[in-house]
Amino acid sequence: MTAIELNAQIWRDMAEIADSESMMKRVAKYLSKLVKEKKDPTLMTKEEFFAKIDESERQIERGECHTMLPGEDLTAFLRRVGYDL
Repeated sequence: MTAIELNAQIWRDMAEIADSESMMKRVAKYLSKLVKEKKDPTLMTKEEFFAKIDESERQIERGECHTMLPGEDLTAFLRRVGYDL
């Protein structure tokens, strides 16, 4: 099915349930859930997740990281690495 055919099918189905307030509420709730899924920038596949971990490990090997010292609070750490708080 093409996008145009899917679009037409969705609108035909919506016309069938448009007179039922309870069904329209269910559709609206489901659509809101789908929109949230699409907008979530943290969603990623298992492969993407492990690729990020691998890249982070390579950055650590290259020394492109900072480590908090024992007993150091977050404010002190950020100041030490160059943030003006």
